[in-house]
Amino acid sequence: MDEIKILVLYYSMYGNVYSMAKEVVTGIQEVKNAQPLLRKVPDLLPESVVKKNQDILRAVEWQKDVPVATMDDLRNCDGLLLGTPTRFGNMCSQMRNFLDKTGPLWIEGALKGKPAGIFTSSISLHGGPDSTCIATMLTLLHHGMIIVGIPSNTPELMKTTSGGTPYGASHVVGMGENFKELSEEEKQLCRFLGKRVAEIAVKLKHNI
Repeated sequence: MDEIKILVLYYSMYGNVYSMAKEVVTGIQEVKNAQPLLRKVPDLLPESVVKKNQDILRAVEWQKDVPVATMDDLRNCDGLLLGTPTRFGNMCSQMRNFLDKTGPLWIEGALKGKPAGIFTSSISLHGGPDSTCIATMLTLLHHGMIIVGIPSNTPELMKTTSGGTPYGASHVVGMGENFKELSEEEKQLCRFLGKRVAEIAVKLKHNI
């Protein structure tokens, strides 16, 4: 059976979505014949802003070995996991900028019929992770992608008191002294979503 490619495409200013992306990759790796491809979208932050913020600089260092995505990465993938921080209930400008350049792929129908899932992080539980996932779906639906969520009866989704949504995996970061690493439930939901998209991609590609 041919190996399928699952693109994990994300942006992460402070490293939180990057942490989620790594868990998504772990979930994909649980599926036989599925190859995760971790890619980041180009940053739009001025270098002067980055150099003044130690937290951003630290995150840049963590992600220095992650390749920047190309349109061919999207064109050639068999499934997609898209990760973005929440910005006022929507995707970040870096992700929006990248997706706004996918018009040629839309004309080709390059993403049509491929499964896609979404993951996001927000400062607070009510910071808009649900709306970010739903808003991000709109672009993917225009491309003809098949949206994959997390069934609401998934055990970790029933137990979590932080991140987690049927529309995609999410993480509540907090801020300052209330900063939180990924909880065990949040990690498991990221892995679950990665695995689920990969499993569906295998079935679709091989008509199982």
